[in-house]
Amino acid sequence: MLSLSPLSLEECVEVLKAAGEPTRLRLIALLSHGDLTVSEMTEVLGQSQPRISRHLKLLGEAGLVERYQEGAWAYFRLSRDGLRAKLMGEALAAASPSDPSLARDVERLAAVKQARASRAEAYFSANAASWNELRQMHVSDDSVEAEILKLIGRTPFDGLLDLGTGTGRMLELLSDRYRRAIGVDFSRDMLAIARAQLDEAGITHASVRQGDIFNLPLDRENFDVVTIHQVLHFLHDPLPAISEAARMLRPGGRVIIVDFAPHDHEALRLDHAHARLGFSHGQVSDWLEQCGLTVEKIIDLPADAGTSGALTVTLWLARDPRLLIANDTTYSSTGTA
Repeated sequence: MLSLSPLSLEECVEVLKAAGEPTRLRLIALLSHGDLTVSEMTEVLGQSQPRISRHLKLLGEAGLVERYQEGAWAYFRLSRDGLRAKLMGEALAAASPSDPSLARDVERLAAVKQARASRAEAYFSANAASWNELRQMHVSDDSVEAEILKLIGRTPFDGLLDLGTGTGRMLELLSDRYRRAIGVDFSRDMLAIARAQLDEAGITHASVRQGDIFNLPLDRENFDVVTIHQVLHFLHDPLPAISEAARMLRPGGRVIIVDFAPHDHEALRLDHAHARLGFSHGQVSDWLEQCGLTVEKIIDLPADAGTSGALTVTLWLARDPRLLIANDTTYSSTGTA
């Protein structure tokens, strides 16, 4: 939950001193637009990497930014919880966007993000043919997404975790429902696409990171909703991934799994690296129950008439059955469809 424990006088001074320097305030303003690497911030600010790293270290020690590793790259993002983040949010809101330094930084950041988008587009174009071939075999993405939105409901909630986030589509689709979100994927190429998509959509309250969905580098019981969208069929043993999803849930939280019903399209093993040819209702339900979750709803979406391949997409909704006791009434993990 969002922590608003009052800061001591010393803590307030620490935060203000950390941000009370032009370069560090510019870094905070940059990171308010999304996660960035040191090299990207160096390119925008035109300062040396050691100097930028030193400023980021001070901001990190003050609890204003967080660092996470993605292969050989280190990404930084703004801390968004607690009064430290709120205090910095007030400072950014008071700063004039037309300030010459801040305006120039935004212009340079746009160029950096455009370069990022171009790299992602190149990878997407190289693989678009195979993805489109698979899409033609099942019900439209719009129909699947409409069912996901129904299952999520309209009640806002605090935290979303998307496992195997791919292009980050779930982060984009549900962006008006959550306060913060993290997408995890092992492929840096897919993460590049996801970042570009989030940039284009102007979504700054979600981030993506490289990670193993069998061993997540995240705190347990920290999310209200976990989505696993078209991921399980790539796994030889999906149970550990579902177990990790359950471990991430707060009491009363929900898991939504989207995948294919059983089919006999063996070509998907060779052409699309599918390890499993779909899942029955009982198979996934049994895994969810083994992980201590209660299955609430299962929905089948048959392929549209005339669709080649006729794959059925199935959605499972399960919930952590522990009672949720919370004082925060702004966000909820007990939303209903």
